Amino acid sequence: MLAGDEAAVDQLIAREPGNIAALIRKADLRAGAGDERVAAAFYRAALKAASRGPIPGELAGQLARAEAACQRATQRFIDYLEDTLARAGFGPGHRPRRFQDSIDILLGRRPAAMTLQQPRTYYYPGLPQRRYYERSEFPWAAELEQQTGAIRKEMLALVNDETRFRPYLYSDPSKPPRADQGMIDNPDWSTLMLWEDGSPVAGNVEHCPRTAAEMEALDLVYMPKRAPCVMFSKLKAGARIPPHTGLLNVRLVCHLALVIPEGCMFRVGGEDRQWHEGELLIFDDSIKHEAVNSGTKDRVVLIFEIWRPELSAEEREAVTTIFEAIASYGG
Repeated sequence: MLAGDEAAVDQLIAREPGNIAALIRKADLRAGAGDERVAAAFYRAALKAASRGPIPGELAGQLARAEAACQRATQRFIDYLEDTLARAGFGPGHRPRRFQDSIDILLGRRPAAMTLQQPRTYYYPGLPQRRYYERSEFPWAAELEQQTGAIRKEMLALVNDETRFRPYLYSDPSKPPRADQGMIDNPDWSTLMLWEDGSPVAGNVEHCPRTAAEMEALDLVYMPKRAPCVMFSKLKAGARIPPHTGLLNVRLVCHLALVIPEGCMFRVGGEDRQWHEGELLIFDDSIKHEAVNSGTKDRVVLIFEIWRPELSAEEREAVTTIFEAIASYGG
């Protein structure tokens, strides 16, 4: 495989995200490199693109091959997942009921119920359909809010350093393109990551010792290569984050409001709430949500994720095991 060949395919996909032939070619190149996980993702993207309209006759055989490759990859992952769960003590017959239902939904054995929650990756059934949670429900909230001044001071020392902030959504040729509504590589919505993919970000977290200490004292979500995720999130004056949903419904997302100009709006599932500086806003991001900054100054909040309080310790461990398997599968 020539490196330039794949680079050319990546450029074509960036220009034409729905180009079926390019998506299949990218998948073939990744499969040839032994990267079955990424290959399967691009084969699936090609099949999804093909489902939107007429299929050119010359691609029919290629799509049949892509579908067969996806089926093989899916079965290998199922075998790996079942083995990982069994070794962790969550084999068949030893799983919380809701957890077994979540596996069946994840693997496409049963549909998810039509609810407010519409996570893109993993749906855990039987959880309350609540847009927002109140600060008073969490004993640690008031103490964290008291540290807002110190956290804001650390953020203000970094907020104008554009080398530390990056677009929240950024292009990645190792993943199939997704509908982004103009947000990919858009600096209007940018973040300074303190923890990313489950690890502290060197060069950032050291500048925020008070923020780091406060986060380490909380019951954050911990998942290999995925969480915790802690960031300062900046929404520029005049910018808008279009409606979208998060990946999971087993967590809640917390915003500690640091700089909130007039003209800001936040909406979850059609219900508007306002940020207030020094206060937490806690919500279920698996429900469609959006934000607007119609003001003349940038809005900045500290974002972190906590476990949903309705999940038992056993359920948290079981869910974490699934994501350990996802993180380790395929190397």
